[in-house]
Amino acid sequence: MDLRQLVIIKQKKMASSYLTPVVKDGECRNWSELPFELMSSILCRLDLIGVFENAQKVCTSWRRVCKDPAMWRKIDMYNLGLDLGYNPEIICRHAVDRSQGGLVEINIWHFGTDSLLNYIADSSRNLRSLKFALISPITTEGLTKALVKLPLLEELELFYNRLLEDSLKAVGQSCPNLKTLKLNCLGIAPPWHVSDDDALAIAETMHGLRFLQLFANGLTDVGLKAILDNCPDLEHLDLRHCFNVHFSGDLKKRCYERIKVLRPPNDSTDDYPYIANDTSDDEDPFVPDANSDGNFPSDYSGDDLYDICMRCFNYL
Repeated sequence: MDLRQLVIIKQKKMASSYLTPVVKDGECRNWSELPFELMSSILCRLDLIGVFENAQKVCTSWRRVCKDPAMWRKIDMYNLGLDLGYNPEIICRHAVDRSQGGLVEINIWHFGTDSLLNYIADSSRNLRSLKFALISPITTEGLTKALVKLPLLEELELFYNRLLEDSLKAVGQSCPNLKTLKLNCLGIAPPWHVSDDDALAIAETMHGLRFLQLFANGLTDVGLKAILDNCPDLEHLDLRHCFNVHFSGDLKKRCYERIKVLRPPNDSTDDYPYIANDTSDDEDPFVPDANSDGNFPSDYSGDDLYDICMRCFNYL
């Protein structure tokens, strides 16, 4: 039985049962009298719905713990079972309110709007980590507007949502403490396009990066060289599915000498948290040269892309 099931069972019992002392080893103990810090450590392991719909309704002492801002320094909105009819945006705003400006980390999946993202940014100027994935209603403009309000941001992870060149520059200039950047496209080979715009924007404005993941990005050796030249603290570089990177000249040597952890384009995606459509060992990936338009080959149909995208959504 997991913690959430235990809380639901406890909630259904008579209120007096929570105050009934338990005798153990000759000592009288009571759930409601557990130390505040211990109770907080236990309840923070519940998801948001478990806290709002169950834990805080158990007893007064649990409700006091659930309303403590320290409980809401980290908010994880992944896999909440939102098909049960809850409004995720309302839940998210409520959780942000409870943090009272102390929110430092938030993870959002499958829902969100420009309005919500800017609400989070306006309410949480101390935010250090922002991760979100598969949120199609969020626009590049809305995302950029929110991110430039977060000067203390150290980690940014995006999946499916993109930042264009100007937006990346704005984020780099507004978030000088950024150390981790993960820009993840749908893991579909071949690459969508050939472009060094993202890489050049990163090289120009994000000199303090230590961890950079550009999954299925269109950068070439030109963009890679710019990153190596301008990000001296970089230790982890993930270029999986970046099939326009060929490590020409001394690029491979520079990478292996400087980068502690290097994930080249054809490296395994077994540990990738999202869906990646790997090419088999006996199948050559479609790799357009730097002068091509990056279009898909004629036998790579729209139905193929649709099927892969649906696999991604169904998996997540």
